[in-house]
Amino acid sequence: MHPTPAQPQQSHHASHDREIESRAEFDEVVSRTRGSLAHHRVQAVDLTDRTDALLTADVTGAVFLGCPMTPEAATRVGAAGALVFPPIPGLPFDPYRGFVYTSDELFDGLDEGYEATPDALSYAWFQQTRADGDVFASMLRAVHDDSVSDALDELLVGARTVGVMGGHAMARGTEAYAGAARLGRALARAGFTVATGGGPGAMEAANLGAYAAPFEDAMLTEALAVLAKAPSFVPSVTDWARAAFEVRAAWPGGGASVGIPTWFYGHEPPNAFAAHIAKYFSNATREDGLLARCTAGVVFLPGAAGTVQEIFDNATPNYYQSRGEPTPMVLVDTAHWTEHLPAWPLLHALARERPMAARVALVDRIEEAPEALKRLGG
Repeated sequence: MHPTPAQPQQSHHASHDREIESRAEFDEVVSRTRGSLAHHRVQAVDLTDRTDALLTADVTGAVFLGCPMTPEAATRVGAAGALVFPPIPGLPFDPYRGFVYTSDELFDGLDEGYEATPDALSYAWFQQTRADGDVFASMLRAVHDDSVSDALDELLVGARTVGVMGGHAMARGTEAYAGAARLGRALARAGFTVATGGGPGAMEAANLGAYAAPFEDAMLTEALAVLAKAPSFVPSVTDWARAAFEVRAAWPGGGASVGIPTWFYGHEPPNAFAAHIAKYFSNATREDGLLARCTAGVVFLPGAAGTVQEIFDNATPNYYQSRGEPTPMVLVDTAHWTEHLPAWPLLHALARERPMAARVALVDRIEEAPEALKRLGG
């Protein structure tokens, strides 16, 4: 049910019900409400061919965010009580977008080389404007990231989301990469939505595993062999990405998962196996949002500084129970987390005599992680 325009206070879900993010939704609302768009929020919908509806609609309290429309329509809806934020020309991204990204969208133009893609162009824009200190650019980044968070919330309503964290340096063609892919596949087959940091290495492997979940087991083995031809995104992101799209072309229609990367680390490209990509400019917003949405737990594979940061970003709300009951945390590879980077002793000490103690585990092998999640309540 959509709320009536007369309702002044809206719940979170009711607010989402008033969002219009496609022309099909626009047409449905106009038809159902007999021409009223009052108090609706229209995000990044091309309305240049909806002038007749805009000239007659009740737009009291409506907000149009980056919606192309004719000058006549824009003048009328502004005069009739709506707020109109026009599209921003010349940007490689839409700050008002209503949906998360797809890999096809971010890698559009890959045939001409990665540097021509919207992903690369957005990173270049970020680098330039961050150096300039332009307040307008920083506002656009903030609006974009809030729009992405809003879209991600809508996407994950009701999902049992498990995060898989790990380093970007894990190379294709290694047993560690294959193990991370099998983990992603096992979690997806168990009914979880797999979420990662959306980049290369362990993140790509887990998204690949989720993509492989609907296929016979042999598909993953064959896909790993294809990917091994381009082990890393260094020195060529183009070759690395093309190998992933080769796998997708050979096995179309794989399982869906989520990637949540950032242009803050724009030298690391997103991976092509996440069906839904929530890419941010702000790494702080991205990190907190990624972990907060992993409501069924997080598996931490061997990694370096970024993964260590994620462990304790996740541990803090579990320690204070600031998001409710603690969620499961499973660290994989005893030697890595007790000797090489001894995060486990500190995590275990923090958890002692607190509710989170029953929600943390250290396992030696990646194959043990799904059962550990189950045991911890994920």
